[in-house]
Amino acid sequence: MAARRQSKNELDAGDRNVMPDSAFAFPRQRKEPLNDASHVRNAIARFDQVRDATDAERAEAFKRIKRAAKRHGVDMTETRWQELGKPSATMRSSDKPRAGAARGNQSRAGASHGNQPRAGASHGNQSRDELYAEAKRRDIKGRSSMNKSQLETALNGG
Repeated sequence: MAARRQSKNELDAGDRNVMPDSAFAFPRQRKEPLNDASHVRNAIARFDQVRDATDAERAEAFKRIKRAAKRHGVDMTETRWQELGKPSATMRSSDKPRAGAARGNQSRAGASHGNQPRAGASHGNQSRDELYAEAKRRDIKGRSSMNKSQLETALNGG
């Protein structure tokens, strides 16, 4: 069997194991290595996909990524880690709680949706992603091109 050819930007398990914790954006989890420009760009793109990281760890990871980006010549327009995205239940369907098969037999109106606001409820303190998730649940047409205020208007029946 032919050996897989490794590009210069790929790290195998052995390479990752010898890297110090400080070479990772998230050192506790040893996630997102920052050893070259390609990996720095990848860490920026996947920042919001790292699970089980506290806000403090994300802030530290963002500082590490910014330093690595400068060191490797990667342009970074974000000035705060929150601009890279933050995990929420609306971002990943795999994190949403799953009800039993009986839910499929309920009508949309009769299904329980937890604490999600209903028509006429105030949406002022929700993020755009949360508003979008509610619009998707209600099957509001054109939701993908709406901004936050348009989503609020559509959800309030306007």
